[in-house]
Amino acid sequence: MTLMRPAKDDRFLLSADRSLASLCSPDAISASTHAVNTRVAEALAAITLPDGLPAMREAYARGELGLPASPKSPRARTTTIEGPAGPIGLRILVPDEVRGVYLHIHGGGWIVGSNDTWDEQLEYFGREAGMVAVSLDYRLAPEHPAPAAIDDCVAVASWLIEHAEREFGTSWLSIGGESAGSNLAVLTLLRLRDAGKGDAFRAASLLYGVFDLSLTPSVFLVKGAPFISLEAMRRFTGAFAGDVDLKDPAISPLYADLHDLSPALFSVGSVDPLLDDSLFMFMRWQAAGNLAQLAVYPGGTHGFNTLNGELAAVGNRGVATFLKAMRTEAAS
Repeated sequence: MTLMRPAKDDRFLLSADRSLASLCSPDAISASTHAVNTRVAEALAAITLPDGLPAMREAYARGELGLPASPKSPRARTTTIEGPAGPIGLRILVPDEVRGVYLHIHGGGWIVGSNDTWDEQLEYFGREAGMVAVSLDYRLAPEHPAPAAIDDCVAVASWLIEHAEREFGTSWLSIGGESAGSNLAVLTLLRLRDAGKGDAFRAASLLYGVFDLSLTPSVFLVKGAPFISLEAMRRFTGAFAGDVDLKDPAISPLYADLHDLSPALFSVGSVDPLLDDSLFMFMRWQAAGNLAQLAVYPGGTHGFNTLNGELAAVGNRGVATFLKAMRTEAAS
């Protein structure tokens, strides 16, 4: 079987009675989503990109590049573990009721971002699904091209396998991320599987991931989409890949052998240039014999779940519902 029980709120899940065409139809985009997208376009038009990568990283962290920065939670605590090239920073959010752990890998095109800009979403997953959030600061490109970030993610995942029960009182583990973070989440699962630890992580939430660094048709066809252009994607993927071929399964998991991986929820907006990445990976995930769901959010742009509005709320609720359902099924 390759289909999971649908969530209670399954309006945007692909199903036997809900076609991909209906989810991607312009007619399916709500007035509120149109309004959000208009505000984003207007805000981006007024932005002058900073010069240089250090300035861009600072602006991204402050939420000045169009994607808002999440308010930092006073409940968060930080620690470090030893990684393959030195200490790796962890940001940990523990909910009142602990049912599992969610290893979060942040997005940012592998070149920007950190583990302290997603507290709001991660706390929501804690309240709704009982997930302890552990978000890591992996090494960024281009200073540290692949496999540096992957090595760091695998190190933290391995640490959780050994320490989660003692640290948090649960051994149930899940993993996920956004954009480049989804890429790293899948690559981490592949590394763990090949090391004989494939059963450790029981669910994966993969939000608008980059799974083919050589780029899919929807990226090549993009025109005027917020946050992502063909030029930007080439810059991001080139920085992360370094000297590695863009189709190498070590960095482009669409080309990997995907057998024996966790049940996964693929979430993506219908107007995201990375739409094809999720469509293709969802099908390959199922073809390899894994459980999978695909949620397509009409009118959703890249990063839609970080924007204010109904679609963001529904998207984040979809992830929380999936994590909670996977944990509940494991306990039954």
